[in-house]
Amino acid sequence: MKVTKKCAFCGQSFETRSGMQRYCSEACQSEAKRAKTIQKNNLFKLAQPLMEIQHQEYLTFSKAATLMGCSRQYIYKLVAIGKLNASRISNRMAFIRRADIEQMLASNPYHRILPGSTSAPRKSASSSTPLKKKKREEKNDEVLDFYSGEEVMALYKVKQSWLYTSAKRNKIPICRIAGKNYYSKKHIDEFFGVSVDISKITQWLTAEQVEELFNMKPTALRAYTYRHKIPTKREYGRTYYSQSHLAELRRTDLMSDENYYTVEQVQQIYGLTSANICHIVKVKHINKVKVGRKNLLLRADVERVMAERNEQP
Repeated sequence: MKVTKKCAFCGQSFETRSGMQRYCSEACQSEAKRAKTIQKNNLFKLAQPLMEIQHQEYLTFSKAATLMGCSRQYIYKLVAIGKLNASRISNRMAFIRRADIEQMLASNPYHRILPGSTSAPRKSASSSTPLKKKKREEKNDEVLDFYSGEEVMALYKVKQSWLYTSAKRNKIPICRIAGKNYYSKKHIDEFFGVSVDISKITQWLTAEQVEELFNMKPTALRAYTYRHKIPTKREYGRTYYSQSHLAELRRTDLMSDENYYTVEQVQQIYGLTSANICHIVKVKHINKVKVGRKNLLLRADVERVMAERNEQP
């Protein structure tokens, strides 16, 4: 009984003459045998350099690169920066000892580095004590809680590309496990301004609304938010700011308070220029409150100073 099979070389279907037949023709059988021979030769060519340098003590730059599994240019770089010793025999020949390679690797063991920390500790002054070094090492080895990238995107409504770029720019520690990025929970919360419970904040403002209510430009708003740690949240590419925290800091209610003058009101009442008012406020120590881009001056202090000016001959 004839059985239909697929050729192990070309993949075409054919009817077998026996149960052991794997190829549809003698040509495919000879080509498959030739391919196996080529594969064995290629494996031998790849393994031959390693077999040759297995027991060599002195290596050329090319053989050192083969042993370390890197490029020859990188070996030149290691020698140039002084991490790897090499001996020059002539203008066109230099050797590296295997012992020097092993010593270089042993003197710099693998250690975990988080983004935001330098790969090599800076040279401190001679006065640095072992206690300070120990505290610094403990700080670097701190165990952190992490958000996955999906959790950050779901919580703060941000895109993956924006999240990764912002984390790198702001030196947020990232841990990569099984092809996925995990971000330090503490640093992410601080970056998004959620050191307070944002679930309790009900009123949020966009940058346009903040500019309309508090007379703040977007650049000034970002700096003010960072300086005073105002809670923010980001949803679908837009940033929202806590209205209650801004109102508490900006104190817009003072604009209608009769106990304060604006600079424009002082100019109209006393006929002074803005430069004169600035000089008087600085010299006479008049109480000043900044609301948005406007300065409010305490009315009692202004009237006192103006009365003193009128009494002078």
